[in-house]
Amino acid sequence: MYTLFFRLFFTRMDPEDAHHLAFRWIRRAARVPVLRTFAAALLAPRHEELRTEALGLRMHGPFGLAAGFDKNAVGIDGLAMLGFDHVEIGTVTGEPQPGNPRKRLFRLVTDRALINRMGFNNDGSRAVAARLASRDPVFRTVVGVNIGKTKAVPEGEAVADYVKSAERLAPHADYLVVNVSSPNTPGLRDLQATEALRPLLSAVREAADRAVPARRVPLLVKIAPDLADEDVDAVADLAVDLGLDGIIATNTTIAREGLGLRSAARLTRETGGLSGAPLKERSLEVLRRLYARVGDRITLVGVGGVETAEDAWQRILAGATLVQGYSAFVYQGPFWARSVHRGLAARLRRSPYATLADAVGADVRKTA
Repeated sequence: MYTLFFRLFFTRMDPEDAHHLAFRWIRRAARVPVLRTFAAALLAPRHEELRTEALGLRMHGPFGLAAGFDKNAVGIDGLAMLGFDHVEIGTVTGEPQPGNPRKRLFRLVTDRALINRMGFNNDGSRAVAARLASRDPVFRTVVGVNIGKTKAVPEGEAVADYVKSAERLAPHADYLVVNVSSPNTPGLRDLQATEALRPLLSAVREAADRAVPARRVPLLVKIAPDLADEDVDAVADLAVDLGLDGIIATNTTIAREGLGLRSAARLTRETGGLSGAPLKERSLEVLRRLYARVGDRITLVGVGGVETAEDAWQRILAGATLVQGYSAFVYQGPFWARSVHRGLAARLRRSPYATLADAVGADVRKTA
């Protein structure tokens, strides 16, 4: 039903306008007690066997919504109502910014993909922190906060910009993510080089500890699929050396060649980060490489091309304790998380593993 609705209605709209409209419906539904109770019962049934512990947190399952959908923390309960076990908000920058000029979001329907050059459009860390502080949760879900660099801030002042966001947002975050891998902020990906990444992550860690002395806020870094293998290894080694809590693999890609894209050239030529099905193989490859390098010493989050329960299961076998998606939500709609959960539970029952935790990294360990 949603597929038909998507083709007849949403495809006739600008993708960004369609996003805002759909998200508005989700938020409104979550404000109506009877409606949200019914929706959660239908869309977010719990599977005991999927209960997950990661980053020192207990979750209903391993499947969450990646950053980018709810940039400003305005609809967390609505997204939890749809069945996401964790919701990562952001990317949030130190200062508010409008992002890049529209049009900046493109659907590659044939490829089940998106291209975006949003440019971290958000209300800024002060406003988002205030919104999170005043939130009265209806549904229990883990909330991650993804932070990035304000575009107007020079590279030399990037650390201070991230620190400002960390100090404001860490008190309201179940976990914190340093995003250095979006292709839509000039110079941002240069921060993935370990000589730049080490002082940045160290400073954010210290800022989070200052802001929240009573507990350790888990800190993760999100990396690009376009890193060379040796750079993936270097980030993995740095994460272990710094005592980082996790790595999210991967963000969008700037690559177009070798992805088997079938959409019209006028779309594939658009600049920005490509996400969705074409990213599946590379993101899984990076995840496997990370797990082979770090094992169980830190938590890995698999994202990029996750569309089905089988995709999520493959991420778990490759080393991911948590799995995220986003682009497939656009194409599959409100029943997506339920479908992934049901499929994961079925795969776990058919597998030789007693728990999801036992399955994490199993395929990589077999080949080690």
